Amino acid sequence: MDSVNKTLYIPLYGKAFVSRKGLFLQDESAERIWQAQGFPLKGKAASKWLAYNMGMRAAVFDRWTAEKLEENPGAVVLHIGCGLDSRVERVAHKGHLWFDVDFPEVIAERKNHFSENGEDHMLGADVRQPEWLEAVPDGQPAIVVMEGISMYLQLAELRELMGRLNRRFGPVQLLMDTYTVFAAKASRYKNPINDVGVTQVYGIDSPEELTGDTGFRFVRERELTPEDLIARLPRREQRFFRTMFAGKLAKKIYRLYEYKA
Repeated sequence: MDSVNKTLYIPLYGKAFVSRKGLFLQDESAERIWQAQGFPLKGKAASKWLAYNMGMRAAVFDRWTAEKLEENPGAVVLHIGCGLDSRVERVAHKGHLWFDVDFPEVIAERKNHFSENGEDHMLGADVRQPEWLEAVPDGQPAIVVMEGISMYLQLAELRELMGRLNRRFGPVQLLMDTYTVFAAKASRYKNPINDVGVTQVYGIDSPEELTGDTGFRFVRERELTPEDLIARLPRREQRFFRTMFAGKLAKKIYRLYEYKA
């Protein structure tokens, strides 16, 4: 895998770590895959604090996905940039088609650990290209999960992708985490993804940068580190986590936006 694709091992480690500790989510697949495939992480990528943050982020996306599945019977789910994530197992989705989407080499690896069936499918594709959407039934409601991917797409690429989703489905619910422009610039010098070779990422400073002719409207900013999940951390660690990952400093770096088309 190239350096961008290797970044999938950072959240995988985080989910395996918190699952072993009984925090935020139960993810036996992450534990199993990390034990079999994981490699020594270094620097901040191996930090327990980052692992907490990755596990909490996954739990927040899980909650949102489950909420939207209940609100939109029959909607198709697109998990774009799925990596080796097992959300398809963690979130009950009976009656919904689910498509895990990532680069072909990532999906090839994913198929060593997950299987397809009548509802669960895997698509190997570069989502910057339009052809992959032809494999997904159109004209129906869609729930789009984009966790940890927007920062690897330039603004124009991200807008083009959203425009295609809007034209293909209707209505569309979308949840996406983003870097700020400041965070993207700083990431060249200090970011856990540097430890797997990534130095170029992108950010946005306003959620409205992704509205307009994409057909999407901004719904609201969601909380990446909700208090009820922070409260599950060991008490002696909660204050530090709030300061570094849930306070004003974190907001300057990282945001979570919900859109609808």
